[in-house]
Amino acid sequence: MKHKAITTAEYGAFQKAYDFFNTHLYGGSLPHVLVTLQRHAKAKGYFSPERFIGRTEDTAAHELALNPDSFNERDDEAILSTLAHEMAHVWQQTHGTPPRRSYHDRQWAEKMKEIGLQPTATGEPGGKETGQSVTHYIILGGLYAQAYAKLKAQGFELHWQSVPGQKAKAKAASKTKFTCPTCGQNSWAKPAAALICGDCYDDGEGEISIMVAEESTKD
Repeated sequence: MKHKAITTAEYGAFQKAYDFFNTHLYGGSLPHVLVTLQRHAKAKGYFSPERFIGRTEDTAAHELALNPDSFNERDDEAILSTLAHEMAHVWQQTHGTPPRRSYHDRQWAEKMKEIGLQPTATGEPGGKETGQSVTHYIILGGLYAQAYAKLKAQGFELHWQSVPGQKAKAKAASKTKFTCPTCGQNSWAKPAAALICGDCYDDGEGEISIMVAEESTKD
């Protein structure tokens, strides 16, 4: 029996899943993206807008990355829920109002719930739905669960994952970028720093604006 080349089979599977969820969860409204496998110490996946540009034509493509180190001990339904999660970022980039980098805002959170994924910063019910680092869990009987069941019934399977224990190590950051959520002013300091924006500080009114650290998206 002749087997497909590994790259063709596995990347083809992710493309099939993207197309399937685009149809069943997003009404076919999402653009083509470049799905990649990228090891990342702090995330199951990430979305990066217009990360690629054409070499032979004037065009750009978004990157939707999945972390193969996160596949271990997760079934296909859980792995592909990360794909659908990142597709919500694609939807917002295309049809909504993109937030600041790596931020999960209310518009994104509402779309997630609409497609059957509950956003949560803790991974558990009751967790904050918005913020820099927000994951999700699958809503029982929701649209995503129904769509995945249909995909699985077609014989869909993923076949590869990282060797256990080979997770990427997080790089120790010497400085972290902080951004004022009010005026957008940026500053750099040690990761554990607590910064107040001087431009937005009002001594008379006692108002302050705490600058937010830029972190990797935890999906």
